[in-house]
Amino acid sequence: MRNQITNALLVGSILVGSFQAIAADVTGAGASFPAPVYSKWAEEYKKETKNNVNYASIGSSGGIKQIREKTVDFGATDAPLKGEDLEKSGMVQFPAIIGGVVPVVNLAGFKPGQLRLDGETIALIFAGDISNWNDPKIAALNPGVKLPDQAITVVTRSDGSGTTAVFTDYLSKASKMWAEKVGSGATVKWPAVSTVGGKGNEGVSANVTRVKGSIGYVEYAYAKINNMTSLQMKNLNGNFVSASLDSFKAAAAGANWAGTPGMGISMTQQPGANSWPIAAASFILMYKDPASKEKSAEVIKFFTWAFKDGDPIAAALDYVPLPDAVVNYIAKNVWTQIK
Repeated sequence: MRNQITNALLVGSILVGSFQAIAADVTGAGASFPAPVYSKWAEEYKKETKNNVNYASIGSSGGIKQIREKTVDFGATDAPLKGEDLEKSGMVQFPAIIGGVVPVVNLAGFKPGQLRLDGETIALIFAGDISNWNDPKIAALNPGVKLPDQAITVVTRSDGSGTTAVFTDYLSKASKMWAEKVGSGATVKWPAVSTVGGKGNEGVSANVTRVKGSIGYVEYAYAKINNMTSLQMKNLNGNFVSASLDSFKAAAAGANWAGTPGMGISMTQQPGANSWPIAAASFILMYKDPASKEKSAEVIKFFTWAFKDGDPIAAALDYVPLPDAVVNYIAKNVWTQIK
């Protein structure tokens, strides 16, 4: 927990002060990546304020669609909008939480972090060019490890997904083949013939858990909650690292939030000896001139509380809270644009 409210958060709180007497239940929708922490934040926030924050985990594309249609008070996406898109839409965007996308497998006898992959090899797996777990390229990264003679089933998101955008952004940076043949985005045409789709991080987690020999990608909290077998990944510095709060923090350390339009940075393939190569932030979208100023003010009030008191909850769920400097910037430079 932060010991005290920063001056910037106090500025953000002033924005909502005139509406605090009004109970304004609010609704958000979008990315499944941050859904566990948003749900827990909302639960604790209601205990303290009696106000409801209802969040629907429908995927980043759904969140963007709903905020554009003005059917929710805030949208959530792991694939940030570009600065020009925000300006055209009359919206602001800010990060709310930091985490990581983690490759997970269903392989008997393997513990989390025991199996290693690099970007080029995992791109070949998701492209279908590597289709068995005892492939020589996988074996070369795992000397002394007995790999099973077992077919690989690739599990991906079937919906428009910020988690997919983050994962394919990483693959495009790590593999020239992937960048040229598949590319990145919230939806892509998955090449592997063995591909099975799942809706949301929840669906991918369920399918990987169900299908033996499978590999998928989920937000780290889902891997932990479901006791899934995650992989070590080779980072930009050439080191094999495990997914953890420390490796996510290492990736976030050098991020240039203020210098990026809409704060929409990519945190994949960040340099650093201990950086997780598929780290990501999840973002909130709001209108500068909202249809309901009362509800917009309540959204700001909720995130003011989350940034001040929600850090222990985030850490317990294996997310990285925003650094104080980023929180200060949001309150002073983003929330002040909202009427």
